[in-house]
Amino acid sequence: MNPVYDFTGQVAFVTGASSGMGLATARAFAEAGAAVGLADIDESAVDRVAKELTDAGHQVLALVCDVTDEQQVAAAVDRTVATFGRLDAAYNNAGIMPPPTDAADEGAEQFDRVTAVNLRGIWASMKHELRHMREQGSGAIVNCSSLGGLVGNPGRAAYHATKHGVLGLTKSAALEYGPRGVRVNAVCPGTIATPMVDAMVEGGELDRDQAETGQAIERLGTAEEIAQAVLWLCSAGSSYVTGVALPVDGGYTAR
Repeated sequence: MNPVYDFTGQVAFVTGASSGMGLATARAFAEAGAAVGLADIDESAVDRVAKELTDAGHQVLALVCDVTDEQQVAAAVDRTVATFGRLDAAYNNAGIMPPPTDAADEGAEQFDRVTAVNLRGIWASMKHELRHMREQGSGAIVNCSSLGGLVGNPGRAAYHATKHGVLGLTKSAALEYGPRGVRVNAVCPGTIATPMVDAMVEGGELDRDQAETGQAIERLGTAEEIAQAVLWLCSAGSSYVTGVALPVDGGYTAR
């Protein structure tokens, strides 16, 4: 049984909100009573999610946003605050994983793309969320890193570099903003059953059986399990937790 959170009267902002971990987290925030800004690059998908949640009686706002464009990020955060009045929680989730590539063969274009989304996108999102939260003197931000922020893997040098970078952003901002009433943490998901992982399995990039047996809990995680970790990190239950890189990986990084 999952714990029950009460975010009534609070406002959350989620990037990559139209599928996978972002969708599960946006839905969990909405079901816990928060108004939610739903940011995603896919306009039709985010509109569909917004309709689903609105029809279920929740307060949400669909926001088309490419996190590699800082102006779009700033506009999405500002519009969320203008619509709902404040910003209490944020989950910076948008990310991509390029195909595995030998470190000696990876092209600059691929490196720049994964860095733009996974690292610059987190940086821009956190920056503009903090601008509002510092005025309030309160708030909680969760950045999405990965088990790839804690370990390395062959063929994934650029991806893992971005996810390690997210932890540097998180820890530094946590130290800077703790005295101002804002907590900043990161989740480090393991292999989670999402559309991205399904595509990796179908494309031969990931062996599902091997992924399941490579950790203490011998199954893939669910997007809802990541959502529960994010909500805890944004709740009063974690009021003394900041600067943490929380593995939610079935024990993968415990090996």
